[in-house]
Amino acid sequence: MFPFNSLSEKSRREFLRLTSAGVFGVSASGWLGTLAHAAGSTTPANPKAKAKACILIWLDGGASHKDMWDLKPESKGAGEFKPIKTTAPGIEISEHLPGYASLMKYGALIRGMSTAEGAHPRAKYNMHTGYREGQGGVVYPSIGSIVAKEVGKTEFPLPNFVSIGNRSFGAGFLGPKYQPLIVTDPARGVEGLSATVGEGQFEKRVNLLQELEASFYHDYQADNINDHKTTYARAVTLMKSKESKAFDLSQESAKTKQAYGTSKFAEGVLMARRLVETGIPFVEVTLGGWDTHQDNFTRVKNLSATLDKAVSALINDLKDRGLLESTLVITMGEFGRTPNINNRGANPGRDHYPRAWSLCMMGGGVKGGYVHGRTDKEGAVVEEGKTNAQDFLATVCTLMGIDYTKENETGTKRPIRIVDKAGKPVKEIIA
Repeated sequence: MFPFNSLSEKSRREFLRLTSAGVFGVSASGWLGTLAHAAGSTTPANPKAKAKACILIWLDGGASHKDMWDLKPESKGAGEFKPIKTTAPGIEISEHLPGYASLMKYGALIRGMSTAEGAHPRAKYNMHTGYREGQGGVVYPSIGSIVAKEVGKTEFPLPNFVSIGNRSFGAGFLGPKYQPLIVTDPARGVEGLSATVGEGQFEKRVNLLQELEASFYHDYQADNINDHKTTYARAVTLMKSKESKAFDLSQESAKTKQAYGTSKFAEGVLMARRLVETGIPFVEVTLGGWDTHQDNFTRVKNLSATLDKAVSALINDLKDRGLLESTLVITMGEFGRTPNINNRGANPGRDHYPRAWSLCMMGGGVKGGYVHGRTDKEGAVVEEGKTNAQDFLATVCTLMGIDYTKENETGTKRPIRIVDKAGKPVKEIIA
């Protein structure tokens, strides 16, 4: 039995801190080889795909398509915003998105999104996984975990999926190897990456726990023990890697930080650029507050300013570094907002609306200056180019060289397609 009580108070605190942080379960001297052997190798289904990484800008709450991407100035519920021209001939978007407008020649709008779920939790699940919550009694993996599995490199010391600003949907039946690393505050990065003891002492403690776990596994064999070891191995990997500096925003210049903005979201977007530049294939950054049942126009105006400054800086930064063609940047939420303005309260808003809405995709093999889909004069019904959640995810997979028809097995050996058979990629937006 481990003599925990014989340790000093400082040592006990350190042991518990490292345990809770998930740094044990594999020898520090052999952690990388063990983890790689356990996970197996992963290579892209199509290495010729242009997109090698994806940054998902998640507008949590459901952003108003009619006040951002698909303005209808002559309609009944037009609202307060004016459309402006973009660098793509014939495409106009909100006046409060001038940065996006200046870069639309690199992007495509899908204005024909029409999805099945109108409640936040179910709609978020649907748009992240392509499946409806509870369907088939399976917990499905999110697109971030799918990319981590199909494109990520097992020998890479950083996690292949990072979620910044909010807890994203995870790996589902794919297991803990493909879970996202959650960064709640980008300004603080990932804390606890440096052990408070020397390298030799740290390795001894890791080896000690490995021995304890091996003994426990001998008596109580279970799959979740391997999952536990995998989680700890990932943490040790992160602690010992030089690439973990990608999480440290202090290494960016004041000029660069100013270009992105000072909000936590802006810091998250800047971190996303650092992470994909280092080699992480999927990063999700959340900007909340888009559930605008009340005071829609003031809130959307302010949120659009935060969004526009950070993401336009990101696109320009990627372009200047030669990374835009290989990085897919998606801006979307779980659904749109009602074309008509509600009459509740002194400051009316817009309600949930999955029937017709829009999202934006830039870089990463996307056909620039293109619009797919069209809504009616009120922005209420998709008249052309209807696109559902499965179609969208099949498109993302195709852009990233992933075979969306591939089947992965659940723990019970049940084969599940990456994208349900109803989904087809929107080929028109692929360059």
